[in-house]
Amino acid sequence: MKPIIFDVDTGIDDALAMSYALNSPELELLGFTTCFGNVPVEEATRNTLAVLEKVGKKIPVYAGANQTLSGRQTKGWSKHVHGEDGLGNTLKEDPLAQAESQFGPEFIIEQVKKRPYEITIIAVGPLTNLALAIKRAPEIIPLVKEAVIMGGAVKVPGNASAFAEANILADPDAAEVVFSSGLQVTLVGLDVTMQTLLPKSKLDEWRATGKEKAHFLADMTEFYINFYESTYPGIGGCALHDPLAVGVAIDSSFVSTEIFNVKVTTDGKEVGRTIGHLEGEPKIRVCTQIESDRFLDHFLSRIIG
Repeated sequence: MKPIIFDVDTGIDDALAMSYALNSPELELLGFTTCFGNVPVEEATRNTLAVLEKVGKKIPVYAGANQTLSGRQTKGWSKHVHGEDGLGNTLKEDPLAQAESQFGPEFIIEQVKKRPYEITIIAVGPLTNLALAIKRAPEIIPLVKEAVIMGGAVKVPGNASAFAEANILADPDAAEVVFSSGLQVTLVGLDVTMQTLLPKSKLDEWRATGKEKAHFLADMTEFYINFYESTYPGIGGCALHDPLAVGVAIDSSFVSTEIFNVKVTTDGKEVGRTIGHLEGEPKIRVCTQIESDRFLDHFLSRIIG
């Protein structure tokens, strides 16, 4: 089993990614760290605990960053995408469990030092927690086996602006710290995630299982698909951004990669842009092609459990 720290800003696709990971025997989930992003960090933490409760799993959750690395103003929350509660307006009550007292970046540092060269970090929100861990303890950089990051748009347009993908735009300074650190990074960005599609028809199949968690996941995802339909009329489904990062952590052959030195534009009208240079160090692996049908089949085989 591959030991995993999973860093989330839990909205709907984070929740799908969580369920996928939790039902994948290849992965050993050590803990979830939470960050602001789709929702404030307090809500991301609550949502992470709620998803764990809904899918019947007990994994520790550690609240992390509540603001950007530089303290700059966040761009606001994505409630039109993820609902008022961040989970498609499906939450009826707060989860019973509570987060651990340790700060998320400190948990990352502690675990990496405890298990050097073993841990893969899957990060599917702003990269603030990972950047804080690197800045506080740069000695962990060579000790992390890999960071699989959902973020960026190296060869394609952004989704939060013409230039920027949402996770990078939320904290471009943090992304620049991570990408320039020398950490072993695989970047799972819009270059490949926009080639995935979960058809809306699959939601009825989930509900047909009769499982409570399947209804929860289907109802939540229907809200997300309705947002996609309003943005891309006739699409008939939604992209699987965060789940693809989990898929790549499980089986890297789902994607093909190219090697770039990726720089992040941290200010100006192109803030959040991820630019891939062939020259310069450090190099990271950027996913540029995907076997989307094979990935979707794998995701669907695991998501409900």
